Amino acid sequence: MKIESRAVSGVTILDIHGKVTLGEGSAAIRGKVAELLNEGNKNILLNLGDVSYVDSSGIGELVSSFTTVSNQGGQLKLLNLTKKLEELLAITKLLTVFDSYDDEQKAVESFS
Repeated sequence: MKIESRAVSGVTILDIHGKVTLGEGSAAIRGKVAELLNEGNKNILLNLGDVSYVDSSGIGELVSSFTTVSNQGGQLKLLNLTKKLEELLAITKLLTVFDSYDDEQKAVESFS
């Protein structure tokens, strides 16, 4: 798994590539989110369009990151959910917890 970070209009976008699974994948997201919060970046958008697979611990990590960011007064939103990930979030009722977007511009604008 690889994470690339970029800033757009005060929102930090994390482009995530590969698999979000137990171990390395979920730990990488946790570390990156913690690093952003420590730097004062509280508006975080996870671009999951290039994520090929998410296991249960990956879902848990998304929830954990969402909670951590929210507890620090920030917002974490999702961008470009794959069909499979969207179905998984719907089944687990987490689709109602996360704000998710298909359009990056609309997602960035939603933070203001």
